Amino acid sequence: MKQATIIIASLFMSFFVLSCGDTSKEKPEDQQKETVNQEETDHHVKSEGFELNNGEKWLVNSEMKPFVAKGEKLINEYIANNNTEYKALAAQLKEQNSQLISSCTMDGKSHEVLHEWLHPHLEIVKELSSAETNEVANEIVVRLKTSYGMYHQYFQ
Repeated sequence: MKQATIIIASLFMSFFVLSCGDTSKEKPEDQQKETVNQEETDHHVKSEGFELNNGEKWLVNSEMKPFVAKGEKLINEYIANNNTEYKALAAQLKEQNSQLISSCTMDGKSHEVLHEWLHPHLEIVKELSSAETNEVANEIVVRLKTSYGMYHQYFQ
């Protein structure tokens, strides 16, 4: 079961990478630099936070917004109903994230900043899908709620 989860997560991440940009023209050393830069970005996001667009929220294309809203609604309903079916919640969130990614037409700095939010968010959903107890899952759900709060703080 664990291997199936890893394979599914790998396929999902591959789909994500392929749908948001063509890196096939990059040299292997450029790809390695990108991996290092992503690790630095993830650290930056976790420790220092995002930046606004000259004091304003970043624009997100309207096609993507319903999937963020639906994911947030799923989290809020899960919490409000004291639900314990966290594996089902994780699957529903993965579906919303998949649709969010496939609807992405953004580019430029707003796209980059959105990825700074999205990469850690995807990792939290991945953690939820592999949680082994309700207690651990509930902690992760709180982190997801916080993640959606960050989205609203920096994006419109």
